Amino acid sequence: MENFSELTTEKINPATAHIDECSTLEMVKLINDEDKKVAAAVERVLPEVARAVDAIAESFSRGGKLFYIGAGTSGRLGVLDASECPPTFGVEPDMVQGLIAGGAGALIKAVEGAEDDLSLAAKDLSAKNFCAADILVGITASGRTPYVLGGVGFAKKIGAVTVGVSCVENSKLAQAVDIAITPVTGAEALTGSTRMKAGTATKMVLNMLTTAAMIKIGKVRGNLMVCVQATNVKLRDRINRIKKMITNP
Repeated sequence: MENFSELTTEKINPATAHIDECSTLEMVKLINDEDKKVAAAVERVLPEVARAVDAIAESFSRGGKLFYIGAGTSGRLGVLDASECPPTFGVEPDMVQGLIAGGAGALIKAVEGAEDDLSLAAKDLSAKNFCAADILVGITASGRTPYVLGGVGFAKKIGAVTVGVSCVENSKLAQAVDIAITPVTGAEALTGSTRMKAGTATKMVLNMLTTAAMIKIGKVRGNLMVCVQATNVKLRDRINRIKKMITNP
């Protein structure tokens, strides 16, 4: 039986032990104070983030794809980042894909037991034709979610590069992957609510992974999104401004 109380993300935060007794302003200040620690935690793992970016860009250059897998908040963050790549960088929808334990329905409602199924991710990845040329990023704040570990095991078995994003020191995920990205964000403002600091750190890391990889494969000029898709009025205006800046430097 696992001792979940030993996980950093499950520990009680003494700074917020009496948050329920605070005024509203004091309450949000406490949460904000905890959030301030996130960027520093991410900064400490930038070398690992850079290694992962290089691996992703190399995979893209060989026609490979990037897959995120996760459960709950972690899975939703992966799906979110993947879904924003086509409009932002003009890539095909299957170039970056997000898989969540329990399928699309789990994006809005938890699917009981899905994250605890060690074999489910292999089935999900196989259904998407995941292969050795692709790269897998497993996301789990605790670093021990069976769905994610099962997916990593499957990816390694077929020879794909694996990356793990977790927020607990020396996690099972970190030990299993080729590149471990572990921003240790500490105890949450609400005990165990990893949608907070851990989720914020994860979002920051995923932003870097896809943005930097897309820059490396030529989807950005200067700091301009030259491949952005004109799907609304704002983006059509942005494209016109980008064209003017490039043609009239």
